[in-house]
Amino acid sequence: MKTAPAREPVDASALRELRAIVGADHVRHADGDVTAYARDATPLFHARPDAVVHPASTEEVAAVLRLAGARSIPVVPRGAGSNLCSGTVPLAGGIVLVLTRLDRILEVSGDELLAVCQPGVTCAALADAAAARGLLYAPDPGSRSVATIGGTVATCAGGLRGLKYGVTRNYVLGTETVLATGEVIRTGGRLWKDVAGYDLTRLLTGSEGTLGVITEVTLALLPAPAAGGNGLAYFPGLADAGRAVAAIIAAGIVPATLEFLDAKCVEAVERFAGLGLRRDAGALLIFGDDGEPAAVARQLDRMAELCLAAGAIEATVAGRAAESEALLAARRCTLPALSRLGSITILEDAGVPRPQIPAMVGHIDAIAERYDLTIATFGHAGDGNLHPTCVVDAGDDEAVERAHLAFAEIFRTAMRLGGTITGEHGVGAAKLPYLAERLGTAQVDLLRRIKAAFDPAGVLNPGKVGS
Repeated sequence: MKTAPAREPVDASALRELRAIVGADHVRHADGDVTAYARDATPLFHARPDAVVHPASTEEVAAVLRLAGARSIPVVPRGAGSNLCSGTVPLAGGIVLVLTRLDRILEVSGDELLAVCQPGVTCAALADAAAARGLLYAPDPGSRSVATIGGTVATCAGGLRGLKYGVTRNYVLGTETVLATGEVIRTGGRLWKDVAGYDLTRLLTGSEGTLGVITEVTLALLPAPAAGGNGLAYFPGLADAGRAVAAIIAAGIVPATLEFLDAKCVEAVERFAGLGLRRDAGALLIFGDDGEPAAVARQLDRMAELCLAAGAIEATVAGRAAESEALLAARRCTLPALSRLGSITILEDAGVPRPQIPAMVGHIDAIAERYDLTIATFGHAGDGNLHPTCVVDAGDDEAVERAHLAFAEIFRTAMRLGGTITGEHGVGAAKLPYLAERLGTAQVDLLRRIKAAFDPAGVLNPGKVGS
C-alpha cells in the first residue's frame, strides 16, 4: 500500500484553535473517540487520525482548512464512511473532517426540477423529500440509507438505476466548495445549461475530497415515474443471462434495473433472508422498468419473454408493488448476506463492456479457484459493472495476501477486456496502485498538477488521487 508523506501532527495548540472554531464538544482526539474514524467500509485499510472535527457551517469548514493549511495538517473530509475504496481513511493522520452535522435539505423546487442540500443529508432522505413533491432523485446507491450526498458526489457514486439514469455526475448542477486555502467558491448553479469556463463542477464530482470540501450541492431532479415494476429470471449460467441482457438491449429496451447475482450470491442471500429464491440456478437476473403503467407492464412482459428465449429456466414478473420491492431486496441484501461467510468481506468494483460480463465472471471464478478463495460476483448487468466479493478470515494472513493477489489479477483482467478498475466506488487508496495502468502516466501526471493547483500545500486527503 502506498503511504502518504509525513505531515505535522495536531498538537495541543492546534486542538485549542479547533475548539475555538467548532466548539469543544465537536473536537475529539482521545483514542476511544477517534478509533472509529481510522476505518471506513473498506477492509484492510486503517490509519488513526489525530483528531476528529465536526463542523456545522461553511464558515467553520473554511476556518479549519485555513488552520490546517497554515500548520501543514492533513484533512480528510468524511460523510458516513460507507465508501468502499478507502477514500476516507486518514493515511497520514491529521484531521478527519466529519460533515454529518451539515444535514439540511435547503430547497426542493418542482418548478426548476432541483434540490439544494448540505453534504450530510443521506441519499434516502433526499429521495424521500423529492418523492413527497412528486419528483425523483435518480442516483440509487445500495447504501442509500446511510450514504451521504456529499460522499456520493465526492465518489461519483452509481447504483441500481445506472443504465437508464446514469451516475451522480449526471445530476450535480452546482456546488459550494471550500478550497484548501479556506476560500469559498461556487461552481455551476441552478441552470441546466451553463457553459461558462472550465466545468469545475464535474471536476469536483468524483474528486474524493482531494480538491476541496463540498459544503452545499445543487442537484437535478426528474419528474417521478407514474409506475415501476420488476421481474426475475433464473438461468443455468451467466452466459445464458448475458445473452438475455444482450437481447433486451438489442430490442430497444433501456431498463431502469438490470441486476445479476451468481449462484454463490443466490445461495448466500437465501440463507440470509429466506426470500424463496431458487437455489438450483446458475445465475439470477432482476429486470425492471419505470414510466407509464401500461408501458411498464409491456416492457416487463417483453423482458421476461426475451429471458426465456435466451435460455432462462424461469422468468416471472412481480404482480404487486410489495413483490417488486422484495425482488430488489434480494439485490440490496447481497453484501450483508455475503458478509456472514467470513470475518472480512472485500467488496470490489470493476467494469467491463457489457458483452464481456460472462467472460469476466468466468475469469473471476478461475482466479478464485487458483488462489483457493471464495469470491462471489453480483452487479449491474446493464452497464457492465461487477462487484466480485471475497470473504476471508481476518486471522488468516496468508489468505488475506492471496486475496490481494487475486484482486490485482481481477483488475488487470477487467482492463485487458476493455474495462476499468472502478465503475462507481471510486479510486481511494485501494485502487491507486492500478490507476496509472488504467489512465497512463501522462494522465496521472496531469491529475497531480490539477491537485497541486487546487491544493498547493497538499493537505487535502493525501495518499489518494492526485498524490
